Amino acid sequence: MNEINALIIKMTEYYRGDPKRIQHFIKVHEFARVIGRAEGLDVRTMYCLDVASVVHDIGIKSAEEKYGAGHCGGKLQEQLGPEPARKMLTELDLDCDIIDRVCFLIAHHHTYDGVEGLDWQILLEADFLVNAYEDGLGKDAVCSFRDKVFTTKTGIKLANDMFGL
Repeated sequence: MNEINALIIKMTEYYRGDPKRIQHFIKVHEFARVIGRAEGLDVRTMYCLDVASVVHDIGIKSAEEKYGAGHCGGKLQEQLGPEPARKMLTELDLDCDIIDRVCFLIAHHHTYDGVEGLDWQILLEADFLVNAYEDGLGKDAVCSFRDKVFTTKTGIKLANDMFGL
């Protein structure tokens, strides 16, 4: 079994009994892979994106345990996500530089300015595509976010096609 599959299984165990969270990270992972491949990411950047897209919301569980159900906003996810991600990724024996980058991406996956790196950009876009659908955002909200945040040709095309823009 490859490392990404092992990670998906670990995250499914982590969110045992919470199919909404499991479905979310699976969808974000797949959109991230589609965008990353279409945008021509190099192997290392694609690997970081693969890993980060699976664990990007790992901080939700910590936030809800600490602050109560429903208290898991983006900034709390960014603050509380790197620690459990680092633990999980270390247990899976991933390289330290990969773990460091993934933890950085988790700590910034709701930060839309100062984006450095296509892995960060694509994670933002993939997460938004899934959140916009899951949250039932209207076309105006999707257009506004797309115009302010999206930069990849593939992400923009997916947003336009998915939401009929």
